[in-house]
Amino acid sequence: MTSKLVRFLLGTAFVLPALAFAQSNGAPAALPAAPSATASNAATPAVTNPSGTKLGTINIEQAIFASNEGQRDFEALSKKLEPKQNELKGLNDEVENLKKQLNTQGDKLSDDARGTLVKQIEQKQKSLERAVQDARDDAQNQQNEIAQRILQKMAPMLVKYAGDNGFGVIMDTSNPWPNGPVLWAGPSLDITKPVVDAYNAQSGVPAPAPGTPRSSGAKPSGSTGTKPAAPATKPQGSAPPK
Repeated sequence: MTSKLVRFLLGTAFVLPALAFAQSNGAPAALPAAPSATASNAATPAVTNPSGTKLGTINIEQAIFASNEGQRDFEALSKKLEPKQNELKGLNDEVENLKKQLNTQGDKLSDDARGTLVKQIEQKQKSLERAVQDARDDAQNQQNEIAQRILQKMAPMLVKYAGDNGFGVIMDTSNPWPNGPVLWAGPSLDITKPVVDAYNAQSGVPAPAPGTPRSSGAKPSGSTGTKPAAPATKPQGSAPPK
């Protein structure tokens, strides 16, 4: 159990399940309201085209991670967490070495010596598990803060993009069905990439330097939830876990 927890934490970052980062103290970040029918005539473009109201989808989670700002800030967080990851690895190695000692020498030890070793392993393992949980909680909070900050800036731009391009409804596909509302959506409806491109232009944050791995919208490894689905070409529930 301990080894699994440490391997979980020794990924490049720690993340909450899908859409958890869009919440602050339990309250979801609100998108700006779409223009009302009475106000849209004078102040905003129409949201319909000759064939009817346009429907679009966006993977908000993917958009946040794929943006230049998201890649930069999550990579910086990953580097910030490296010392803690190394500390946890050292604690885990210590526990594993004690377990190996017990397995190889246990039958040669006296009852008192064996009991002392078993107690030592139990105490260190409990300490490790507490340290892992504390580190995960701290990392999740920091990652949520980054994502919440980006979302707050991206949301108004998304609403403007929808109005400028004739969309009447935009649905989020971050959560695969049945946890999310979208069972299936064709790729032609997905506006994640153009929204990310528009946000990158607005933010002024440059793209990662050549040779720097791009996330392509995927969560950093070590996720507690499922990997964000790519723009849907099949039922969302088929997205593989990380």
